[in-house]
Amino acid sequence: MSNSATAGAAGGARSAPGTAATNADRGELGKFDALASRFWDPHGEFKPLHILNPVRAAFVAQRTRLAGMRVLDVGCGGGLLCEALARAGAHVTGIDLAPGMIEVARLHAAEQGLEITYENQAAEQLAAGGASFDVVTCMEMLEHVPDPARMVQTLGSLARPGGAVFVSTINRNLKSFLLAIVAAEYVLNLIPRGTHEYERLIRPSQLGRWARGAGLSLRELAGLEYNPLSSTCKLTHDPSVNYLAHLERAGQSLS
Repeated sequence: MSNSATAGAAGGARSAPGTAATNADRGELGKFDALASRFWDPHGEFKPLHILNPVRAAFVAQRTRLAGMRVLDVGCGGGLLCEALARAGAHVTGIDLAPGMIEVARLHAAEQGLEITYENQAAEQLAAGGASFDVVTCMEMLEHVPDPARMVQTLGSLARPGGAVFVSTINRNLKSFLLAIVAAEYVLNLIPRGTHEYERLIRPSQLGRWARGAGLSLRELAGLEYNPLSSTCKLTHDPSVNYLAHLERAGQSLS
């Protein structure tokens, strides 16, 4: 099996639907909040995410400067990516609407002696307050929000001119359905059943269109391949299942 076992176990900024400020889903929030206490167990439900994290952190670090930069991780979950970026020298803020995840993230960062700001806050609320960051990341979350196009718009507004935005999600096609849902959730039990809904998966062409509408240009698209037999993950040129996107807001580039 390749890519998709990683995506759904990540925490994300999700909240009650129907509010003006928050592009989120209470059902999705509940899924991940219930698992918060087991987030840092590398052999539990989040094992694929622990294997994926070094690859996605390296993808970010190799494409933008992190030392001394203000970085926002939207849908930070228990803080796995936040901690990796903080260790690379970034000043990191993580936001998530699952309160259990934020509490776990704060406790783990304190245990590790890392200075990371965690807030139980919606991205839309942060953007409305005029916040701006050098780098914005949003991993394994777009496929869980009611309006992913609006979320991409929000991510773009949170990046300063010239800032970088990094997104990971799952493609929508027969291969991704078979691997990301059937195999990962029902055959191999790599992630909890019901984590993903096929209709919510996102084609790269959709992401590119939403990005352009948000004033972002697509710099690079890369596939993520996860091998459950060897417990390894690597970047590929095939974005047919899991994929990473490097986007950039117009202005003075960081790279």
